[in-house]
Amino acid sequence: MTTAEEHLLHDLARLFKVQTVYYDAAGHLIQPPTEAILRVLRALGAPAENMNDLADALRQRRQFLWRRGIEPVVTVWDSDPLRFKLRVLSRLAEYSVHYRIELESGESIEGECYDAGPPSPEHEIEGVRYVSRRLVVREPLLAGYHKLQLWVDDLTFACFLLSSLRHTYDAMDDGSRRWGIFCPLYALASENSWGAGNFSNLGALLDFASQRGASAVGTLPLLSAFLDELFNPSPYAPVSRLFWNEFYLDIERIPELHHSPVAQAMIQSSDFQNEVESLRAAPLIEYRRLMALKRSVLEEMMHVLLNADSERRAGFDQFIENHPAAQDYAAFRAKVEREGRAWGHWPVINRDGKLRAGDFDEHVKNYHLYVQWQTKEQINALGWKGKADGSAALYLDFPLGVNRDGYDVWRERKVFALEASGGAPPDAFFTKGQNWGFPPLQPEGLRDQGYRYYIRCLRHHLQHAKMLRIDHIMGLHRLYWIPHGFASTEGVYVHSQAEEFYAILSLESHRYRAQIIGENLGTVPPYVNTAMTRHNIFGMQVSQFLISADPRQALQDIPHGTVASLNTHDTPTFAGFWNGADIRDRIDLGILSPTEAEILYRVRAEQCERFVQELVSLGELDPSDRDLMAILRAWLFRLAGTNASLLLVNLEDLWLETEPQNVPGTWEERPNWRRKARLALEQISATSAVEDALSKIAEIRHGHNSTPPDSN
Repeated sequence: MTTAEEHLLHDLARLFKVQTVYYDAAGHLIQPPTEAILRVLRALGAPAENMNDLADALRQRRQFLWRRGIEPVVTVWDSDPLRFKLRVLSRLAEYSVHYRIELESGESIEGECYDAGPPSPEHEIEGVRYVSRRLVVREPLLAGYHKLQLWVDDLTFACFLLSSLRHTYDAMDDGSRRWGIFCPLYALASENSWGAGNFSNLGALLDFASQRGASAVGTLPLLSAFLDELFNPSPYAPVSRLFWNEFYLDIERIPELHHSPVAQAMIQSSDFQNEVESLRAAPLIEYRRLMALKRSVLEEMMHVLLNADSERRAGFDQFIENHPAAQDYAAFRAKVEREGRAWGHWPVINRDGKLRAGDFDEHVKNYHLYVQWQTKEQINALGWKGKADGSAALYLDFPLGVNRDGYDVWRERKVFALEASGGAPPDAFFTKGQNWGFPPLQPEGLRDQGYRYYIRCLRHHLQHAKMLRIDHIMGLHRLYWIPHGFASTEGVYVHSQAEEFYAILSLESHRYRAQIIGENLGTVPPYVNTAMTRHNIFGMQVSQFLISADPRQALQDIPHGTVASLNTHDTPTFAGFWNGADIRDRIDLGILSPTEAEILYRVRAEQCERFVQELVSLGELDPSDRDLMAILRAWLFRLAGTNASLLLVNLEDLWLETEPQNVPGTWEERPNWRRKARLALEQISATSAVEDALSKIAEIRHGHNSTPPDSN
């Protein structure tokens, strides 16, 4: 590549907010392959097949940006004056600019913009001269989603306007130190469950937590999944971020069961009961088998409903009428089942988003409507339970991506980049990088629709959750794109308009009175944490990553405004970490050589020994007690005494589980998302080790034997 081509590539990438170089986790400057950068630029809409096209692509991009005049979205904070740039023909440099703002309420305000200074020097683009004007609207705006229209002479411009509060809603503004418990719902079964957890089990866990003074119950994403011919049970690869997973329905709570002798007979039959017992006894969750079992009963219950003239039938009809998106989703799922393959292999007209009567089985569509109606009812009940005074709040997880073969990508094609996958560059843990498989969100596609899709996804969760964890919050700033055909080491960073995402998060958090938590673990640029602090979004502090062999401080301080935990679903459990089980697993997977593992074993042992010494010095641990449960309790109590706003306790740590729920970077190599909790719900509440630990944590977090949080 010549110097001239290098400059052209850099200039074009800059206009599409693509990084042509980046620093890796070790601080080394990385230059992605030129062809990878070109592929990403093409995915973003640049007409650049090869290096010879760069000059023309750059010309077209510049012309487009100047002709557009105004950004698709502008943001204003805290009722400040609205400030924005308008690019116009140079002859209009002194013309009056009039505005009309269509408010979310339906009202509108009009007036004349003020210039915040002289226009920029002239820019000549393809023989046409432009200037950039800095304009101000002084009228205070209520928070909301508005539309801005501008008139300059005979030209009209329009964009979306986000008027937001700079700080997201703070559910913990009283400075209190709260705590909660975490367990994946699929793993959390009762003795009467059919082999996996369900929404009723989550409700029981909310009650269990509330009775012990906890403020939150966290779990993994509960979104719809492919569990049949297309199969992917990962909670982080949902079919949609707009619909819930019927796998979690508690069949025995659905009223139609009591009006269906056939469904009751099915459940009571020996074959059915034998299958349930087999699923309960299975060492891992059998998603396909359990979903097929539930579906056989659900379809019979739906048949009873559809053939009855009842209040329930009227409620179902009203749900269908009020939720056209659910009808579209159900038709999509029915089409998937008829085809038995992903939408990318459908006939062209269906692939492009058009489904007509006859393209799918109406009965199957009705089934998916019915189960979405029921998931909505059951999760609504959880939401109300979690929002009652004195109860533990529902802490939900908002995944970064969606299944490439799923509904959202099929329906919202313009906001996804199908030519790439999201991932992460190499680091000390994943030396070959990570490819997560899902298509990244297309920044300009989102902006062109005023973030409609993203807002709908947030609202789907916030209707029920008082706390929402944003997976990989760095993705609001930039995401590592891996173009198809390239290795995970050859990806390219693409930037988004982060402040626009934060404006939306703030608006929705205030409307639903919900706390926003950002998952900011791993290699995160400092500006991400700065932005989170600016917008009052809680970060995460996982103490496995914070202990060191430093004799001055074995555990780093954990400040207020953070969610502290000992681990996450993507890390070893406490017992696995302490015993080095994760290191042994990485050797088995070929990620670590024996020599590298030996170094890690030594470092881990030094960290753990130094941390034990600190626990002893603080009086949290008896000097002669090296029992694993004693160390766990001391570590948790140490965390409970910190200033973290929320301490999240992994239930499985309390009985010293050694196996993780997920091993990142693996698929069939490990039973990810399938491991059951060793104890059933009834056993958890009857286990003294669990009760004693939670009782002590509650005592510490509620003010005894602890230091008060910092006043600032």
